[in-house]
Amino acid sequence: MITFAHRGARLEAPENTIPAFRLALDARASGLETDVWCSADGEVVCAHDSVVGRGLRRRRVVSSTAAVLAAAGVPRLADVYGELGTAFELSVDIKADDAAEPLLGVAAAHDALTRLWACTPDLELLRKLRGINPDVKLVHSTHKRAIAAPIERHAFELSEIGIDAMNMHHSEWTAGLVSLFHRFDVRAFAWDTQEVRHIRAVLRMGIDGVYCDRPDRMVATVAEWTPDTD
Repeated sequence: MITFAHRGARLEAPENTIPAFRLALDARASGLETDVWCSADGEVVCAHDSVVGRGLRRRRVVSSTAAVLAAAGVPRLADVYGELGTAFELSVDIKADDAAEPLLGVAAAHDALTRLWACTPDLELLRKLRGINPDVKLVHSTHKRAIAAPIERHAFELSEIGIDAMNMHHSEWTAGLVSLFHRFDVRAFAWDTQEVRHIRAVLRMGIDGVYCDRPDRMVATVAEWTPDTD
């Protein structure tokens, strides 16, 4: 079970920042989650929204250099690895296609490629990334309602492409769906598991990874859970 701290410990420090990530790791989260774009000078930077800052200090991520963004609290992914090391799983939402290949490059440069989980709803981008590198973990992250094909066919397609995990909102998973994806050797990840009851529910289903804004709550719930837990 991977415990992904969603944007770090974002309730205790600004999200997607090194302090938030450090706090999450201190809480013993086994994974971090972030979002990436390419800055104007081609650096992979960690930010959820396309615009950062407030008022006159608002900056479009793709139009700003990494140095300008750093002054606004937006770190480069290279700095995250440089400050925190690589002894954790890293789930990354690719917010713009042009950040995908540079993302793999940064992870490879830090010998962290096998612990990188690259996430996107774009199957064609995932197919492209699998062709570029066989080691990166790939995640199809979407809503169940957005999947046009029958779900079993979709699981088969992910397996054929070489996708490692399916990521959906926790409310969309059932034990049957988890078992279905496992049959095709595709892991099941559940996001937005904010409450103890959410985490326990997906644990009962056999889920492989959870995302939560409260790493302390998430880690404690997973550690304490057994099949007999109410």
